[in-house]
Amino acid sequence: MQAVVTTGTGGYDKLVYKTVAIPRPSRGEVLLRVLAAGVNNTELNTRLGWYSASVKTGTDAAADPTSTAPENGGWNAATPFPLIQGTDCCGEVVEVGEGADPTLIGRRVLVRACMRPNGFGSMDNVWMGSDFDGAFAQFVKVPAGEVFPVDCGWSDAELATIPCAYGTAENMVHRAGIAEGMRVLVPGASGGVGSATVQLARRRGAEVIGISGTAKHDLVRTIGADRMLDRGDDLLQQLGAESIDVVIDNVAGPGFATMLKLLKRGGIYVSSGAIAGPLVELDMRVFYLKNLTLLGCTAWDEPVFPNLVSYIERGEIRPLLDRTYPLDRIAEAQQAFLEKRHTGKIVLIPAR
Repeated sequence: MQAVVTTGTGGYDKLVYKTVAIPRPSRGEVLLRVLAAGVNNTELNTRLGWYSASVKTGTDAAADPTSTAPENGGWNAATPFPLIQGTDCCGEVVEVGEGADPTLIGRRVLVRACMRPNGFGSMDNVWMGSDFDGAFAQFVKVPAGEVFPVDCGWSDAELATIPCAYGTAENMVHRAGIAEGMRVLVPGASGGVGSATVQLARRRGAEVIGISGTAKHDLVRTIGADRMLDRGDDLLQQLGAESIDVVIDNVAGPGFATMLKLLKRGGIYVSSGAIAGPLVELDMRVFYLKNLTLLGCTAWDEPVFPNLVSYIERGEIRPLLDRTYPLDRIAEAQQAFLEKRHTGKIVLIPAR
């Protein structure tokens, strides 16, 4: 099969499109023909070594071709290079290993990318495409319990927008207890996770305020934002201190301190990323005197992915697909991703 093999940390030269062996499913596994695979921050961050503790800057600075990538920096340990990345997968089951359900063969499925190998009572988690080979290939094998058949009229590329971004967003919305009447602020509302968060928070009846570049305001409103603000706005002036119930923020960086000031007493700050920078200024007095809760969200809770499939099948959410590229043009797709002119997801399509 053809696959993109990431050979180590560094630039686009580390993405090698080549012929590799088709994996064979072991007991309890299934083999998928990859129909479409989304592009995410995590693939770029892993290739650039951004998860290393030695990196202090945002993801844009890490992508600077003049910067030197750290040798490690995976999610749970040093990344097991060479690695086939690809966290998002829409695929067709073509083979099952011993003990797996044979009726899955021929079904179109989504893969739950965040897997809990020790059960949902443990926060231990592994990620497809970061801890083991993923979907930037014509075929991928995964545990049978991590595939979810989906019956809907969406295209393969539209379904591939869902797993990582919507799984991450639904996990944050779920863990924060978003409910009707809450006021939720979403920085980075036009990105993959941000736009998913807007839809999923609005679906639960929250008032959603998004932050993005002005050019993207109208589109984000169409998917559920009640109000849009620009990245350069004075948020305290526009919204007022202690006016927000929950901030769902994958931006972080210099704006973090303002987010805590915007939260009501007893408010919740939720994050699963830090594209503007991982190091932030935290005034502990604001944190404890306001009785705030800070929630870090990586491991997905058990209801998250089944919930998403049900939302798709009932037509309660819609995909935000910006564009597609053939898999062998992955470098071009990642360059477009870094330019941040897209709204929603960029998706790769393997050759058939």
